[in-house]
Amino acid sequence: MSHENPAIRAKAKAGLLSVKNVVLIGMFGALAAVLMILEVPLPMIAPSFYGLDLSEIPALVGSFALGPVAGVLIEAVKILVKLLLKPSSTAYVGELANFCIGCCYIVPAGIIYMKHKTKKHAIAGMAVGAAVMVLAGCLMNAYIMLPFFSAFYGLPMDSLIEMGTAINPAITNIFTFVAIAVAPFNLIKAALTSVITLLIYKRISIILKTH
Repeated sequence: MSHENPAIRAKAKAGLLSVKNVVLIGMFGALAAVLMILEVPLPMIAPSFYGLDLSEIPALVGSFALGPVAGVLIEAVKILVKLLLKPSSTAYVGELANFCIGCCYIVPAGIIYMKHKTKKHAIAGMAVGAAVMVLAGCLMNAYIMLPFFSAFYGLPMDSLIEMGTAINPAITNIFTFVAIAVAPFNLIKAALTSVITLLIYKRISIILKTH
């Protein structure tokens, strides 16, 4: 088995943490934080306590331009800046879930795109990332987020399920809740993020390369 040269690893790390890249990571993270705050509900899809935001766009652009590690750092900066601008209302669990689910989307997309920087691989990466994000979102909501909200707000789990039932009568338990409400919600978010990124990435990448 071949091992990567330590000098190559050190060079790559130094490149990632160059002054220019650190500034870009900070800028993308701050923009993502603002987009995270500007969330809107999708009342026809999921209960109102789910807010759709497009904060993964700067993180995905950064992941494509600088690599998936940079994308994760942008996600981290996003959460820190968001907490400075707007304190957590969920004892930080909502922010942690946002970070984890966001990384599940941008990391696979970034890894696939970095292998071959073509539009085809960008689309493939975003499709894989979307699938991972939807699966992770369902699991985290079923086993972490919804049970936490039930305990944190003193609401019986049945009350949360009933909020979903009011939107779609087919929602009768936590598993149909995540399958019918959470999964489509995250799929819409991933689709919007992917389409917008495809439309703007080439222009942004040209600007990044010339500065």
